[in-house]
Amino acid sequence: MIVGKVINNNVISVIENNVEKIIMGRGIGFKKKKGDIVEENKIEKIFIIENEFNAIKFKELMANIPMDCMLIADDIIIHAKKILKRKFSDLLYINLADHIDAAINRVEEGITIKNLLIIDVKRFYPEEFELGKYGLNIINNKFGVSLPEDEAGFIALHIVNAEEKYEDKNEVIKMFEIIHLIEDIVRNEYNVIFDESNVYYFRFLTHLKFFAERLLSKGKYNSEKNLDYDLFDTVIKKYKEANRCVGVIKNVLNDMYGYDISVEEEMYLTLHVQRLISLT
Repeated sequence: MIVGKVINNNVISVIENNVEKIIMGRGIGFKKKKGDIVEENKIEKIFIIENEFNAIKFKELMANIPMDCMLIADDIIIHAKKILKRKFSDLLYINLADHIDAAINRVEEGITIKNLLIIDVKRFYPEEFELGKYGLNIINNKFGVSLPEDEAGFIALHIVNAEEKYEDKNEVIKMFEIIHLIEDIVRNEYNVIFDESNVYYFRFLTHLKFFAERLLSKGKYNSEKNLDYDLFDTVIKKYKEANRCVGVIKNVLNDMYGYDISVEEEMYLTLHVQRLISLT
């Protein structure tokens, strides 16, 4: 391999078969220049960033972020791919390494940032939160710091935002808003405090998570033409009170966000609300 560009003492780029590769290794760029032979025994990690814009940002970041932060970010991502079996945006390397570097700088300066979404992250993304804790343990051990649990939540959010189904990181926050809105409506309509350890409450929250994701992606269940309208009519007539509550939810979502709920969504929401209120 031939050096294409020296980014810093620890990072270089090469071009092979018209594909740019970014190579990381301690001292791999020291006293090197374009055209030199790459010392392959110093290679610790090779990144191939397919998107040209992301590749530019990646090189800019790697010029300024400590190599240990990049390697920890890579470790977390490799572990996340194995656990979640999902693909992630190239930007996760950039955003996660940048966040790790900033978090270490903050703790060394005595600055703490509270993660206001940490409860929601724990509830709706437990696997990603465990990955955040995994990353937090690596960071604390490597740098001899004690980052708070809030940082595990931030790492988890970076992972969630990088999953291919989310094009905009603000969608996750909006999803939480919709879930809380529906929870509040049901709670206020029936003046109850839910038992969060109850299996039906857990199923209700799980349904709301996927329901909110479908709203944001403008997706639906398989197809309304396959809906059993007799079943829909039966559910609506049998559970009139729960359906009345769902009617309130429909109106509020339409007024606040312009979202229309399909008859399928209405039926399944009615069933979940009915199960929930039957426990009160």
